[in-house]
Amino acid sequence: MKAARYSRFGGPEVLEIVDLPEPHAGPGLIRVAVRAVSVNATDWKLRKGLHGGELPQTTGREVAGVVDEVGAGVTDVAVGDRVFGVSPDGSGAAERALLSHYAPIPPSLGFAEAAVLPVAIETATRGLDALGVGAGSTLLVNGATGGVGSAAVQLAVARGARVIGTASPRNHEYLRSLGAEPVAYGEALAERVRALAPDGVDVALDIAGSGVLPELIELAGSPEHVVTLADFAGAQEYGVRFSRGDDGRALHALAEIGALIESGRFSLPVEQTFLLAEIAEAHRVSENGHVRGRLALLVG
Repeated sequence: MKAARYSRFGGPEVLEIVDLPEPHAGPGLIRVAVRAVSVNATDWKLRKGLHGGELPQTTGREVAGVVDEVGAGVTDVAVGDRVFGVSPDGSGAAERALLSHYAPIPPSLGFAEAAVLPVAIETATRGLDALGVGAGSTLLVNGATGGVGSAAVQLAVARGARVIGTASPRNHEYLRSLGAEPVAYGEALAERVRALAPDGVDVALDIAGSGVLPELIELAGSPEHVVTLADFAGAQEYGVRFSRGDDGRALHALAEIGALIESGRFSLPVEQTFLLAEIAEAHRVSENGHVRGRLALLVG
């Protein structure tokens, strides 16, 4: 089967399309004929060697496709079902992939739209769960317009929370369309937030990792009311919780997102699609960082 792989760390040019043996579904796993796979920051950080690991490496963790093989013990899907989910070994950018956690693709979505869901909704849900966001909460999201940020905003609004989100002025109208109250990031952030919420906020979720943890702590009243998904050093310095999934992942979100999507209360737009052979260009676009929607590779 055709698959994307790299044999050395480096820029997008190290990616190549190679022939690899097809995987087979072991116990508890399913195999899909891949139709789409997302490209996100984790993919190019791994490709650059920022997280180490042995070489060669495959790529692609978020997958959508059609089930074509079911492992022992799997009873919740059948061959022919459309599903999206997570490739446990990051081998999704291929014609066939194994999935460990998955859910039915919502009827209104195509494969590309489904492929970009897993990481954003799991990460956002994990942060919201850690903060106990629910009806009546006032949440500040720092970095509210990327994939994880826009997911966190929509999921928090669906829980009944009031959401204030930081973004550049050009993205303020987009944030309003998601149900959040926008504020500009940068110097005097706390003053702008207090203009909207004079008593501060109940909790704050840092997705951007832009060095604003002291302001978030001030606004939320305590380090215990702040979670960061991006600033490990700042979390250690200021006593804030840092979440990268080591304490458990919120994979329940995959099965729950369909109802929100079908009711029109959640969406993650796909900004651009590429063919599998164009994966290097997709990585370049992702790494440039000027994408509001998500990126997906079309396979098969």
